[in-house]
Amino acid sequence: MRQFGKSLRIALGVCAPAGLGLALTALQSHAQLQQPPQQQQQQAVIRFVRDPDPAPDLKAKDLNGQELNLEAYKGKVVLLNFWATWCGPCRAEIPSLIRLQEAYKDRLQIIGMDVDDDEAQLRAFAKNQGINYPVAMTSLPVRLAYGGIGALPTLFVINRDNKVVQKHVGLFNPALYEIEVRALLDMPVPARVETFQDTGEVFLTHADRATMLPGVDTSKLTPEQRIAALHKLNADTCDCGCKYTLAQCRINDPACNLSKERAAAIVSEAAKLPAKDVPENSVAPASSTPSGASDAPKRK
Repeated sequence: MRQFGKSLRIALGVCAPAGLGLALTALQSHAQLQQPPQQQQQQAVIRFVRDPDPAPDLKAKDLNGQELNLEAYKGKVVLLNFWATWCGPCRAEIPSLIRLQEAYKDRLQIIGMDVDDDEAQLRAFAKNQGINYPVAMTSLPVRLAYGGIGALPTLFVINRDNKVVQKHVGLFNPALYEIEVRALLDMPVPARVETFQDTGEVFLTHADRATMLPGVDTSKLTPEQRIAALHKLNADTCDCGCKYTLAQCRINDPACNLSKERAAAIVSEAAKLPAKDVPENSVAPASSTPSGASDAPKRK
């Protein structure tokens, strides 16, 4: 099995819905089972980005030679799925995506952005699977515009105003996608909708907003020391080959030992700083565009 970036994480069991009722019940039951017994009657929760960013232009042609332009789908919910034919989880979710496209064809547009295949192979695969949504080969600039694709599949949820409200990495229960689509279409869902500020979970360009980074313990720092540590984490580049800042690398590839060790050292140094030595508003902006040729971090 080929590896692509960080390990795929399985969130929610795979359960292809036989119908809307079954799909929604499957997600709600799963969410309830993950809660303590006294909370199992509570609703499931779905989360969308507060003040989301516009979706970057695709700049691609589908397998029929037609230009793919997100502006053409404005008014619809779009599921932008980065995948590859050699990726087992990617193949596993295709039947569910086909059914979802058929069920909401007038209000939903799924787009498959193939990351690493030969076009002839991709064309044959799409025909054999009966894929009923546009599929295109993905260029490096598009991958980078979406923050770098560190694992497959990676699916971006785009609302009817062409703004990115969520990202899912790895194989997810298709019922989750259906509930998110229905929520964005103002249709009834058995879930509560919450919003969150993007601190790098969706786009790496917002890693500078992060107050907590994966594997970075700042709990013993004062607020001023934490600001100084985050400034350094957003200013220094990771040496693992990803060309991201340390903050971006921690978000995009939590398994990277180099960024984890460097981050721990920075936190230790920040703990020695007196509060008066920390400048105000010192959190540096993070660059979303790595300078390397690959958008996937290279682990050592």
